[in-house]
Amino acid sequence: MTDLPHSVLILQHLSNDGPAYLATWLAAQGVPYRLFNTEAGQAYPESIQGYRALAVLGGEISANDERPSLRQAEHLIREAIEADVPVLGHCLGGQLMARALGARVVASPAPEVGWHDMLAAATPLAKAWFGEGPLPRVFHWHFEAFELPPGAVSLASSPVCPHQAFALGERHLAMQFHVELDATKLAAWSLSQAADYLRAQSEFPTVHGGERMRAESATALPAQQRLADRIYRRWLLGD
Repeated sequence: MTDLPHSVLILQHLSNDGPAYLATWLAAQGVPYRLFNTEAGQAYPESIQGYRALAVLGGEISANDERPSLRQAEHLIREAIEADVPVLGHCLGGQLMARALGARVVASPAPEVGWHDMLAAATPLAKAWFGEGPLPRVFHWHFEAFELPPGAVSLASSPVCPHQAFALGERHLAMQFHVELDATKLAAWSLSQAADYLRAQSEFPTVHGGERMRAESATALPAQQRLADRIYRRWLLGD
């Protein structure tokens, strides 16, 4: 899309982890966005100035890696929060938010890959982001997890990961899960032959195989996308 004033800025770290359902949702709302993919050689902007919101995507790298693009993402996160520009982090993006705000990203108590249950905190802020009632299963692919930064409020947990999401103020949200997943991304990821993923399948019951991911997606993906609709509306529109 063209570089329009007040468009959304999307930071993409790796080519196989694009905006997927986030891009679909923004297009349906008629919201312009600019996407920068550093693996494709597109440097992130120097400043958040001129953008109405910031979304940071995931990627199968560590938030602690010494990559200049990760540090620039953290700079943009801090600048956006200071300017009250809403920030949304997906998995690695959420971990970068935690680092930018002074928290650590460490090895997860157990990796989570596939569709997993998540428990929302019984607080008004969690209900504002996630709605009433039990949360749907959400899609994970992470071996690390964030700790809670100063001033942030934990919104959800899972049996093996104490902080699945946190909010800072009313409009900034970090997630450990992939709410942006769509059918195309799921199909590609479920065929992964990454060595660490294959090894983890035999070691951890929380790491699911591709066949199971695809089978469970028939009901899990539509439910997650309804949750994504709510999250994206609150992040961008304040609803």
